[in-house]
Formats: sequence, structure tokens, C-alpha cells
Amino acid sequence: MKKRILSFWEIWNMSFGFLGIQFGFALQGGFMSRIFQTLGAEKDAIPLLWIAAPLTGLLVQPIIGYLSDRTWHSRLGRRRPYFLIGAVLSSIALFFVPYSPALWVAAGFLWILDASINVSMEPFRALVADKLTESQRTYGFVVQTLVIGIGTWVASNLPWLVSQLGVSDSAASGIIPNSVKVAFAIGAFVFLISILYTVFTTSEYPPEDMEEFKKEKSKKNQFIPDILNNIGNMPTTMKKLGVIQFFSWFAFFTMWSLANPALTEHVYNTAAPIQSLYDMSNAVEVSAFNSANTAFQKSSNLVGSAMGIYGLSSMVFALLLVLYTSKRKINRKYVHMFSLFLGGLGFILMYYASPENLKYCFVLIGLAWGSILSMPYAMLSSSVDPKKMGMFMGIFNMFIVIPQIIAALGGINFVSGLLGDKAINAMTVAGISLIIAGLCNLLITNKSAISYQS
Repeated sequence: MKKRILSFWEIWNMSFGFLGIQFGFALQGGFMSRIFQTLGAEKDAIPLLWIAAPLTGLLVQPIIGYLSDRTWHSRLGRRRPYFLIGAVLSSIALFFVPYSPALWVAAGFLWILDASINVSMEPFRALVADKLTESQRTYGFVVQTLVIGIGTWVASNLPWLVSQLGVSDSAASGIIPNSVKVAFAIGAFVFLISILYTVFTTSEYPPEDMEEFKKEKSKKNQFIPDILNNIGNMPTTMKKLGVIQFFSWFAFFTMWSLANPALTEHVYNTAAPIQSLYDMSNAVEVSAFNSANTAFQKSSNLVGSAMGIYGLSSMVFALLLVLYTSKRKINRKYVHMFSLFLGGLGFILMYYASPENLKYCFVLIGLAWGSILSMPYAMLSSSVDPKKMGMFMGIFNMFIVIPQIIAALGGINFVSGLLGDKAINAMTVAGISLIIAGLCNLLITNKSAISYQS
């Protein structure tokens, strides 16, 4: 089936649902560690509490990719049914996360939230490859990155914004402040509305041979053999991209899980107060704890706001790429390599950052983030069988979640511990990891993956 060239606004409409997905990921990435700390988690335990997120992705994404490849609904098409199911579940989970009464409940909600977001997210990657010609794929993934950047910036600033509007940052011990609760409720609403927008404004191409598609679908389910067979026979370029992804996502998982404890402590000098160190039967001690807790919550808002800058800079980066790739070739390999180098520098500079200049570190990190969300997928989509795009996109995400699992199971604590016991050392490790990821781009030699007329 010959695909037509789509306009910017058609690509925008099919990508718009990612605004909501990124609201979910940005609130999760920017504030789950804060919720864990508020509920009493020590900073060394936080990466393990995050393990639900990558484990869920490891299980959910290949399954959803496989199922969406084999789905065709007369009204909703192939990928959109999964957008819709994921959006409803994610919105419910987002709303209730900040009402968690205990640490184990918050960890459980993270599991549900990440699984639900993944149900929506994985088919979005495949939709770009489904709908766009080879010549427009880099452009399509970059537009998707532009939308993601907007979502990251706005969602990361939500607790700060609602706090500025008068919603309280103060709360009793073990209670999530109202500013966070309101922010998550807004995120739940945006998630659902943005997905619905894409569902109602985007159509999908039906299978080229519907009879053959139905015949293939009616065959005995070979999910596990098919997954294992495709893992064993993945293209060489996909394996090389997997190495780059490993170090890239180890770095970003480190940021999401430990940036809040590292930066509130090192940059803002307002570490989360430990309740056991206070005599809560003494009014003076209670007042001191509440004061320290409010200072921590406010500095957490500022950390979240600073983190939002990486969404903003990734958006600007993506916009420049949209303008450039709509007319010209780019060398995806070198764009990605140098973007990762800059992101690594941003992490390393956090050790020397002040509250006033922390934002510049996140500007550099945003350049890496913008590239991570577009260049690997553009290179991958030129290297795999279009009929198995959903499955391969799901398998490719194994290279995202495996490094996160390793990081959560002690990888971050071990490697950063080699540099000392300061929480900020985790950000230095993230920087070194991104620089290694950048160097790994030299492994990519497939010419069609490196550069295609866009």
C-alpha cells in the first residue's frame, strides 16, 4: 500500500496523545521519589522502590507490541484501542497516587501507573512507522519529541505553579502536600483528553491483505516463540542501538529516581527530614520537623521546575530538527552522539551547580533527551520489517528497561558509592554513562540507519 505524504498538522494530531503520556511520565519521574521520601523512604532505598517501572515495561511493551500488530478494529484501527485503554487506566492511577497512605501503597500505584502508561505509549512509536513513508520517519519522531518536550516542561512545573496559586506545600508527617495532589489530578485530566484527541483525529491504514491478516490472526497463538525468535534474529543495527540505549537509560533512570534527594540536599541544602531524629512528643521538635519538611517540599518544587527545563530544551531541539529535517538530510549517528555528550556534561556540572544556575545543567540534558526520543527510533525504523514494527518496537524497549532494572537492583548505589557517599555522586555517574552512550554511536555503520532523506 502506497502511503501518502502527511502534513505537519496531520503528524501533530497523531503525536498529540504523547502530551498526556509525557504528563504521566514527567509527574512520575519528577515527583515519585519525593512522594517516597515524604512517606519515609531513605534515599538509598529509592532506586529499589522504582523497580516496578522498568519491570512493568519489560513485561508490557513486547506483549502490547505483539497484540497491536495482530489487532484490527473496524472503527479504532490497530494501535488506537491500546491508546484508549491505557489512557483510562493511567488517568485513574495518576489521580490516586498522591493519596497513598503508606510507602508500599505508593510503590504499588507506581506499578499500576507505569503499566498503564506503557499500554498507551508503545503503540505510539509503531504508529509513526505505520503512517509515515520512510522519507518522513525522522520528521515524525522529531515531531513526537516536540510534543513530549512540551508535556515534560509543563507537567514538571505543575506543583510549583499550583503552589504559586496558593495551594499549600505544607502537610503533616507522612502526608503528601495538596500542591502535589492537585498537580497529579491535572495530569490525569490532560492524559485522557490528549489521547482522546489523537484517537478522534487520526485514522490508520488497514492491513494490505485483510484476508491474509485474518488468516494469520486465526492461527494458534505463538506469542512466546515469536518473541524469542525475533529476539534471536534481531537486526545487527538494532543490537548496536541497544548498547547505546543501555547507557542512555541507565543515566536517565538515575536522574528520575535520585535527582530529588541529590539536588535538594546538595544544591538547596534542604534534605528530607528524618522523623526518627525528632522527638515528636515535644512541641518545639514537632515545629522544627514541620519547618524542615516544608523547606524540603518547597525545594522539591524547585527541583521539579528545574527538571522541567530539560523538557523545554528538548522541545527547542526538536523544533529545530523539525525545521531542518523537513527539507534536508541529517546524520542521525553524529547528531545523537554529540547530543549525548552534552547531556553527560550537564549531569557532571550538577556537582558545581547553585540554585541560580542549575537550570543550565538541565538545558544540556534536554538536548540529550530530545535526541534519545527520536534518533534511535528513526535509525531502528529503517532497519526492521514493517509488518513486525510493533513487536520490534516492544523488543527494542527491552534495551530501555533492562538498564533501569540493573540500576534499581543496586547498580546506581554501587557505582555512585565508588565515588563516595554523597547523593550528588549519582548525577556524576549519570553523566559518565551518557558520555559512554555517545561513544557507542561509533558502532553504527548501516548507511540507511545513519542518514535518510527526510
